[in-house]
This record gives sequence, structure tokens and C-alpha cells, in this order.
Amino acid sequence: MRDLVPAQKEMFRHIEDLVRSILSAYGYREVGLPALEMTQLFARLVGESTDIVEKEMYSFQDKNGESLTLRPEGTAGCARLAQDNGLIFNQTQRLWYSGAMFRYDRPQKGRYRQFEQIGAECFGMEGPDIEAELLLMNWRMWKALGLEGHIRLEINSLGDGKDKQKYQNALVVYLADFKQELDEDSQRRMETNPLRILDSKHQRTREILDAAPQMTDFLGNASEQHFAQLCEMLDSHALPYVVNPQIVRGLDYYNRTVFEWVTSDLGAQAAVCSGGRYDGLVEQLGGRPTPGVGFALGVDRLGLLLEASFTSSDAADVFVVSMGEAARLQALVIAEELRDALVNKKVTVHCGGGKLKAQLKKADASGAKLAIILGEEEIASSTVSIKTLRESQAQIALAREKLGDYCTRYFHTG
Repeated sequence: MRDLVPAQKEMFRHIEDLVRSILSAYGYREVGLPALEMTQLFARLVGESTDIVEKEMYSFQDKNGESLTLRPEGTAGCARLAQDNGLIFNQTQRLWYSGAMFRYDRPQKGRYRQFEQIGAECFGMEGPDIEAELLLMNWRMWKALGLEGHIRLEINSLGDGKDKQKYQNALVVYLADFKQELDEDSQRRMETNPLRILDSKHQRTREILDAAPQMTDFLGNASEQHFAQLCEMLDSHALPYVVNPQIVRGLDYYNRTVFEWVTSDLGAQAAVCSGGRYDGLVEQLGGRPTPGVGFALGVDRLGLLLEASFTSSDAADVFVVSMGEAARLQALVIAEELRDALVNKKVTVHCGGGKLKAQLKKADASGAKLAIILGEEEIASSTVSIKTLRESQAQIALAREKLGDYCTRYFHTG
């Protein structure tokens, strides 16, 4: 887990604000998910044999002896929220959420034990059109962030339950001849979750998988038609994509369409946004059969992509300095008046005293355009002195009551 210093947090907020505005424009409404859920929710919905449940969850017993887990992902919790609060029956919903997720993982660049996600989930819509809308919305997000040239879309279809099982059986038969050459995790997954072998990064395992059966060859008519329609919709919008038959996602609840937005700029941590369809999830919670589809984007990884181009806006606009006790008291009053007059401008007051030269040096370092100077002379004459810090203009004296109008005009024309 890591700290976020002000510049990083500002960049995260920039990402969240842009994504939030686009989600709102597409009709999504925000929900709040608890950080803790019953462990069984994830074990049942995410999958007992997934890496998340087997290795990565932060679980513990509370004082009542119940097993609780810090949320490792948001889809299961959002589906539970929608079911528990009557948001699904005979309704369609477009919901989104944001916040920290937690996984006990090996920390490295782009992979942290506490990480920020923004997720969106849609319930009650079974056609490929809602999937196309999600992907078009993602594409709009990358363009808004200036990242469309760094992120590409990869899609696949896992088919329905029977399609998935037929493919899994064929994959196991194929891999059986190479079992001793597979990496240790993949050998174990042969017995527990064979499809997860497709995610292996082990070089020899990847070589073996190159000749493995393809999921697309096992799709039933309905799944095949669904996927073809999705591709047609993406083509009609000229949204570029690649069909990658080895995308399976690391959670058991997915069926039919799965996708990943990936980058080549972050090394092994290629996926910046992932999702897919999960039509059986609500039924597993005890609800009525309800189609669902969604995605989660990693704010941390998007932040890494933005680091080189993001410009912090932490500079002050006006910096107020003062000399003497009476001036120090009035500096706070003047700053409050300026905050009323200058909407969306940053006004910083030097606190703690010190020589005027040192205060002006801090004003210059703050990035401010104007320094407002108060001393004994200004207090006695009800004036302020104004020094421009980014332009070579002479310092001027101004009646205090005219300061707000002067600053408003200055920033309006500037």
C-alpha cells in the first residue's frame, strides 16, 4: 500500500472528475459500496478457485466470529447492493462507484495492495448494444484524458455456460500432454480452474498455449451471433479492436463478452481497464435471472500513463504578505474578501511572520501572479501595495476597497 502525495492525489482527482462527467453524460448514477463485505460474497461470486479468493483477499474474523473481507473488486458488491435495495426487479440500471480495493499481491509498479478503481455496472440489458455503449464510453474517456494513442481494445467471447465447459474440457485434454512443462501455477489450475492458464505469463506455458484450441471455435449459435453483432457495432463506429481468444478474465462470473483495454507503456501491468458480461451473477445472489455487464478501470495505472504530461495546478494566484501584528490580522481579512471576489482563484496568505524579502520570495515560488503587501504604512492609510510577480510592472498602491475590483479585472483580462 502506498501514500499519495499532493501532486499524485491531484492527478487522481483529475482522472476521476473527467470519468465522472462522462459517466453522468451516459446516464450512470453513483452508488457507494462498503469497504467490508461478508467473505462468502466473494468466495461464491468471484470463485473459490480464483487467485483473488485463494491468495489475494484480506479476510479476518470480527468480534462476532464472522468472516469479513476488504473488497478486492466492486462488481460483486454492486450486484449485492442492487439486489438488496430493490434496484433490479423489472428495471434497468446504469450504476457506477469509485474507491479503494485491496488485494494481497506482490507490490510492483502499477500493482499495489491498495489501489483505486472506478467501476460501472449495467443490469437488465442483454443485448450487445449495451456492451458497445460501454466500450464507446471507455473510448471517450481515453480521448478526454489524451490517452487514446496509448491504449488499445482487446475483446473475446467466453460463450454461455455449456460453450465454456466444452472449451474447458478440450483445453484440459490438449494441455494434459504438456502438463510437466507447464509452470507450477498452471499445473495446479489444471485441476481447479483450467481457463486461468490462459493468463499465464510463463514463457514455456505461453509457447504451449499458442497451439491450444481457441474459445471462438466452441461458441454456440447464440453466443456467436451475439459476439458478431458486437463487432459489427464497434466497426460501425470505427472503434479499433483486436479479437484476443486468450482473454478469460480472472473472475468466474463472466460469460459471453469479455474485454481488456491494454497498453504497452507499463511493462507487465498492461491492462488499465477490464470488464465483461456476467448474466448469472444476480441469480447466484438469490435474485431473478438478470443480465449484467460492466467494467472497472485502474486509476493508479491511468495515473502512471499521465505522469509525463500532467501539469499540476497547485500554484497560487494571489499571495498576501504582511509586516507587523496589525497587518497580519488584516491579511486574513483581505484574503477572505478576495476569495469572495475571485471565484475559482487560489489565494494564499503567508502565516508566521518573517522579513518582507523572504515572504516575497515565497510568494514568487508559489507561482502566484500577484503579491498583496500589507505593512504599517498600508494599515495607516487603508491601502494595499500590489506587486506583479510574472510581469515587469511597477509596484502600485491602491485603496483597499478597490482591491477586489482590481484583481477581478486583472484576472479577467489576463
